[in-house]
Parts: sequence; structure tokens; C-alpha cells
Amino acid sequence: MPLDIYLYLCSENVVSTPSDYDQFEKHNIMAKDKIAYVCDNCGQESTKWIGKCPSCGQWNTFREIRVAASAPSAATATKLKGNGLTNNSPRLLKEIDSRQDPRIDMCDDELNRVLGGGLVPGSIVLLGGEPGIGKSTLTLQTILRMQDQSILYVSGEESAHQLKMRAMRIPHEDSDTCHILCETSLEKIYSAIADLKPEIVIIDSIQTIYTEQVETSPGSITQVRECASSLLRFAKTSGIPVILIGHINKEGTLAGPKILEHIVDTVIQFEGDQHYMYRILRSIKNRFGSTSELGIYEMMQSGLRQVSNPSELLLTQDHEGLSGVAISAAIEGVRPFLLETQALVSSAAYGTPQRSATGFDQRRLNMLLAVLEKRVGFKLMQKDVFLNIAGGLRVTDLAMDLSVIAAVLSSNVDTAIETGWCMAGEVGLSGEVRPVSRIEQRVAEAEKLGFSHIIVPHYNMSGFNTKRYKIDIVPVKKVEEALRALFG
Repeated sequence: MPLDIYLYLCSENVVSTPSDYDQFEKHNIMAKDKIAYVCDNCGQESTKWIGKCPSCGQWNTFREIRVAASAPSAATATKLKGNGLTNNSPRLLKEIDSRQDPRIDMCDDELNRVLGGGLVPGSIVLLGGEPGIGKSTLTLQTILRMQDQSILYVSGEESAHQLKMRAMRIPHEDSDTCHILCETSLEKIYSAIADLKPEIVIIDSIQTIYTEQVETSPGSITQVRECASSLLRFAKTSGIPVILIGHINKEGTLAGPKILEHIVDTVIQFEGDQHYMYRILRSIKNRFGSTSELGIYEMMQSGLRQVSNPSELLLTQDHEGLSGVAISAAIEGVRPFLLETQALVSSAAYGTPQRSATGFDQRRLNMLLAVLEKRVGFKLMQKDVFLNIAGGLRVTDLAMDLSVIAAVLSSNVDTAIETGWCMAGEVGLSGEVRPVSRIEQRVAEAEKLGFSHIIVPHYNMSGFNTKRYKIDIVPVKKVEEALRALFG
């Protein structure tokens, strides 16, 4: 038996006697490695090489990987000790402490709102978005403001000089807590973490990181999966939160295997059109908060600026006297928005009429047009209908239904809606206006922005104190009543 290996195992409390070492060598050292074949495109596994993948149908995508039977993971090998968040012994549910760990303040109100109040210790967050949307800028300007946290920023795409030039464009105070590491090897990253002992780790991006345990190229399905799993084990065992930056493919989903979204605790997506100055931070998955929260930023030369009151920015255009524009009081997350709903109805130039919606569900638009034709009596069968939510926002609030119908009808009859009117209400298939949630917040936001009239569902008026507001509240039961109030 090798004396140095035996003494090392005794110091780690793995073995205590020579017989224990013999058993350890029999079950671990002498175990043979396994050979597996994994598809680079979809992650399908096979025991033998296949020319065509049975899952995705791609040819020559299977790669041979060697899985060590006894090889410890990178996170285990580094022996990083932290808060000890994991306890492997089974416990009764009533014995588990119910107190919540204090969240880490990100020094960004919009980001804190989307995360559910801040960053949870020991969590792993995935930030996705299109190339050039501002993921690295948002992350860098956030960590530059956090002066009381030791942060390690690992970049696999940019050099240290490029990060320095980007940081110079962002107004900030000189930080002694932000450390930059340009590395793509996961084992070397763990070594730097063990030396530095940071409080937050940021990986930019997960598609560029590779581990030596897997013999495939960086960015492959296997590499992304193994690196993410290793970082998850590290975050849970050490209590250090990890933020992963990922790219998206042309379909708009996160690049890599679908299991990447299942592994992490929180998935937030950075959206926005390159031609618009607004950027939307949306939570897709959040184990520690709501998934309906929304953060809005404005892209500027000096970085991303938080938009605390988006209604004033989205309603800056003067549409007095123009048809096809209706103002809706919508709610995304906990904040009420007043949005412009723009519609254009024109005669179909060809036999098949077009239906197009930007920022709104296409199928719901078709349903509302059917309700408008069946219940109200306006024939739109041979007309093109185009709908747009101003500002580049994508809205899922059902209270937008009433403004969509009003904007479509306004464009159809070429009559503008009077200035000072806004509305909120869900439209059913029978033409009734259904109640919506948090009507008081919607009315208060409309009054704050200077609107004089607001149309609300009649069923929301029960228990609603209208004397608190100076705005004229118009309750309606059906779509016909709302249109009669708008157009007379």
C-alpha cells in the first residue's frame, strides 16, 4: 500500500486501519470508468454510438464521454467550507427552523423587486437574454454599487481590459471588493474561490465554462449540464450565491439543455428590442418570490437607469385627435401601468385578412375580434387588424381586453377617444365585462397622472369607496355600455 496515500486518507478521516484502506481501494480505486455517448444538440444519452439521434434527428452529433466511477466532483475536491446549509440527516418537518435568512441587498430597487426582495444566500440565479441586450452591463453596474460585499466576477468572454473600459463608462466609486478573473476552467475557478473566499460569485457566461471531468468542447450540452450541476452543489454546500449569465437561441429560449432551467433556483430574462431604449427584466422562475414581478430600465450611455415610474414615460406622446388609441390601466407584478393600446383597421388588400399583435397575445386578439363581431355587431371579417402596445412592452394582464376592443373600434369608425379617458376590464365570450384585481391601485394611478374618467367593471364596485377619488368612475356590465360611454 502507498504510505503517502494511506496517511492522507487517515488525516481526512476516510480510513482508520489498513483493512479499511483495502476496502476503500477495492470499491473506489479499482473501479472501472464508464463509457457513454451523449448528443451535443439535445443531450440524449446512449450506451453505444448512433449515427442519427433518435430524439432531435441530427446526424453525427454523438460524442464519447468517459464517466469516472469514483472521481469526486470539482466542488467536493476543493473542500470549500461555508455556512453548512445542507444537513443530510433526516429530520421532522416541525423540527426545521422556519426563520428566513436575511437577503442580500443588490443596491438596485428594480433587481431586488424581481428577485423577491434581494439575493438569497446559497441560491443560484440564471440571467438570460439576447446578445448585446445589456446582461453584462447590468451585472457589472450592480456589483460596483455593492461596496460591502466581496464579489468575484468570472468572465470567460471578455478580457480584464475590456471589463475595465466598460466599468469606466459607469459612474461608481472606487471599489476594493470587486475582483475580476478571466478564466474558463471550472477547476481553476474553484481554486480562486478557495483562495479569495468571496461572498458572491458571478459567471459570465455559463456557455464558456468547461470542466476537465468531461471530454467535450465548451458550450456543449454535456459541459453546460455538468458545470451547472457542480456550481449548484457548491452554492448549496458553501452558502455562497452564484449568478450565471446565459445566452438565448434564435427561438428565444435559453441556450443549452432544458435541465439548466430546472437546476437553478431563479431564472430572470432581460428583454427588449434593440431599437427601443427600454429594457424589461422579467422573472420566469423564482423559488423565493413571485414570478409576476417586472423591472424596467432605460439604456443610456452611462449604463442602465432604473425607471421607477414607467407610466409617465410610456404616455409622453400626444395622441389628441388621432383614432385607434386607447389608454389601459394594467398591472404587472405589484405596480400599475398606464399603457397606450394602438390599433389599425384597414380593408384587406387580398382575399385573406391579416391579424397581427405586438406585445399582446395573438390568440386573445382573435377572440376579442370575434366577440366584437358577434356581440356588438361590427363586421371585421374582411379587414386587416394590427395591434401594438406602445413602448415595446409585452403585457399579459387580462384587464387590457377593454382597451383593445375600444382601440379597434375607434380605428374602424375613424373616431378618436376623448382625452382623459382610460379603462380596465376583462371581456368574456358573451360580451360581459368581468371584474379585475386591485382596481383601487388602477384608479389611483389614473388619478395621479391627471385622467378625468375611468371605465371599470360594475362588479368591482362592491365595497369600493368612490368618494376617496376625484376621478369620475364609470361602471359598466357589458361591452356595449363601455363603447356607448366612449363614443356616445
